[in-house]
Formats: sequence, C-alpha cells, structure tokens
Amino acid sequence: MLNIGDYVQHQMTGQIGHVIGYGHQILQGVYLTTLKVRASNNQGIDNQSKFIEDVYSEWVLADPTESKMALQA
Repeated sequence: MLNIGDYVQHQMTGQIGHVIGYGHQILQGVYLTTLKVRASNNQGIDNQSKFIEDVYSEWVLADPTESKMALQA
C-alpha cells in the first residue's frame, strides 16, 4: 500500500513525486482509487509545483536512489 509521504513513480511516464493525498474516479460505473502526487523533478515557472492524479494501479514505490536524484533536479 502506498501512503501519504511515500515517493512513487508513475509506470507509464516515469514521473517521480511524493504522495500528498488520495482521490477517486468513477469509470464505467467502477469506483477507482487515485493518488495525488506532487512531482519532484518538475518545478515550473516561479517555483510552481506540478501535481499529478492518476489511478492507484499506475503508481509504484520509487527506488530510493531515483527519488534522491529527482529531489536534486
């Protein structure tokens, strides 16, 4: 189970970030849990952060070395 504060990696995009919350999506009548993630390696203009929300199954726990690299970027 992925928890708030965990560093995760999106399986399709490779984006790394930390979990800031949970959400939900209803797709074809099926309730799906989502993760809300603050991207670690994507600082926007004026230090704006990028937030990503996708279904729980698209995220995996990030390798600690990859998480550290993302934080330095």
